[in-house]
Amino acid sequence: EVQLVESGGGLVQTGGSLRLSCALSGFSLDDYAIGWSRQAPGKEREVVSSIGRRSVVTYYAESVKGRFTLASDNAKTTVYLQMNSLKPEDTAVYYCGLGPMATLRTRDFDSWGQGTQVTVSS
Repeated sequence: EVQLVESGGGLVQTGGSLRLSCALSGFSLDDYAIGWSRQAPGKEREVVSSIGRRSVVTYYAESVKGRFTLASDNAKTTVYLQMNSLKPEDTAVYYCGLGPMATLRTRDFDSWGQGTQVTVSS
């Protein structure tokens, strides 16, 4: 069974950092890409970062480039989203999902997890 479970969200002040984790099971990172998306209240879901099969490539939305870093662990069972220099506009529920290739399009990913809340206070 394909399963993705997010964790690591929380409340942080502007300028702070958080590391989100996406625990993977039921498939291999060699065969699928992973995307991290976020959805703020009243806004559409957007993919902020994705990592390709075998972790060969990573993509970042302009809004997070230079602040967020996506990587997998050596065992390829967890994908991490390191978020630095957080801003209030980063407040959202963050989800990880899988897809055939790394893109920044929400429609290219599915099997989203339950999400983890990130709140950045000003």
